Amino acid sequence: MIVLDTNIVLDAFVFNDPATEALKLALASKKMQWIATKAMRDELERVLAYPKIAVRLAFYQRSAADVLAQFDGQTQWVDAAPKASVTCTDPDDQKFIDLAVAHKAMLLSKDKAVLCMAKRLVALDVRAQAVIN
Repeated sequence: MIVLDTNIVLDAFVFNDPATEALKLALASKKMQWIATKAMRDELERVLAYPKIAVRLAFYQRSAADVLAQFDGQTQWVDAAPKASVTCTDPDDQKFIDLAVAHKAMLLSKDKAVLCMAKRLVALDVRAQAVIN
């Protein structure tokens, strides 16, 4: 099971970052189960409307609707998780941590506020890392 933060979703489905190839293959082949909440989708929808992201969408000939359809088609919807016993310094990232802890899922994030918590998260059976190896 895996939780993806918004920047990883953008890297995979907007920017087509080569570092996300293994992730995309694992998701497409159903070797990895991506879980998400409505709040995570709402955040992605909001970010896709940012002017800088809209420019990138146009450059890559993608639309926000395309990216959201990929999100919807590849995620398993779950309820928001209760607050975890660890707290992120970035409140926007807490929902990803909470969900990963509740489901003992891998958490993919490039956010320094998340990655600096890796040791504390391992103690809660969560691996936080920037890419799939």
